Amino acid sequence: MSLLINLSFILTKPTGTTNYAFNLLPHLKSLKPTLLTSQSFPNYNSYQTPVNQTSEQGIKGHLRRLIWTQFQLPEISKNLKSSLLFSPLPEAPLYSNCRFVITSFDTIPLRFPKRFSPLIPYHRYYTPQVLKQAEHIICISQTTAQDITNFYGIPANKITPILLAHDRTHFYPLNLPTRNYFLYIGRQEPYKNIQRLIAAFAALPNCKDYELWLAGPSDRRYTPTLKAQVAELSITTQVKFLDYIPDSELPKIINQAIALVFPSLWEGFGLPVLEAMACGTPVITSNLSSLPEVAGDAAILINPYNTGEITEAMQGIATDLGLRSRLSSQGITHSQQFSWEKTGKATVEVLSRYL
Repeated sequence: MSLLINLSFILTKPTGTTNYAFNLLPHLKSLKPTLLTSQSFPNYNSYQTPVNQTSEQGIKGHLRRLIWTQFQLPEISKNLKSSLLFSPLPEAPLYSNCRFVITSFDTIPLRFPKRFSPLIPYHRYYTPQVLKQAEHIICISQTTAQDITNFYGIPANKITPILLAHDRTHFYPLNLPTRNYFLYIGRQEPYKNIQRLIAAFAALPNCKDYELWLAGPSDRRYTPTLKAQVAELSITTQVKFLDYIPDSELPKIINQAIALVFPSLWEGFGLPVLEAMACGTPVITSNLSSLPEVAGDAAILINPYNTGEITEAMQGIATDLGLRSRLSSQGITHSQQFSWEKTGKATVEVLSRYL
């Protein structure tokens, strides 16, 4: 029995899938895996993969990784006498003797397709085949599990939802004074609903008393539109585009926010919601997709299509200290239900079944 874990996709600036893999890895150590990676992982068996095949190299990086996955990975698996490949994202060699379990995060590219995107064939043709040929599929929420059945016709008994978690040694209350900003964390793609968030912020009765901090990598396709909207609303001095924030700086920024506002139109999980609750920061998030699964009754849930609801929730937290305190303590308590130990143990159980 030998397990390969495909980490050929991990980024030097960790976000979503990379953070998932990093947090999960220590809990899979009991399976004595060999890691397929271009980065250094002391105390693990590793097999070196090419360095230029991640999304940091754009579409070319994606393409290089897919070619490597399809044509070289089966040979590597055979040479290393592997009985199972685990891929923490839905990529694996098709029509080969390579048995694999994969993690699926969401169906957002199908719900919110980007016209003319070169990745359309990847999502429409490659991903469905990976899901169909997988021995088993791990999903990061019940919502994603349901979506995979609905969109791809995958039977429910082939899917196991295993919720994500937060790093408890990293995200916790720092007892710092609250500052006058609302915080959003994430990418700036349209489905993240930042245009409505900006409009909701601008509609606050005492808007000039607050700031809105947008933490996440800028995107030349979408950021200019958001900046133009901010200028048109005459709130340029109050809206800060922070770009990518290193993990080491995130807890302080989250802890000092009035609230995390995360009005996404769809999420596979929504990790910033959980991380903010663990820090004791009040959360405003959407009543759609997996976000109620993550937030429970410890956040204000709004209709993300209704700008007025977002404004009202922000105003409520800004002016009602009792509400703020209650959401803070409820968030801390609720976040304790999630742990990487629990996520890791459940993942080991699935992988052990197929080894």
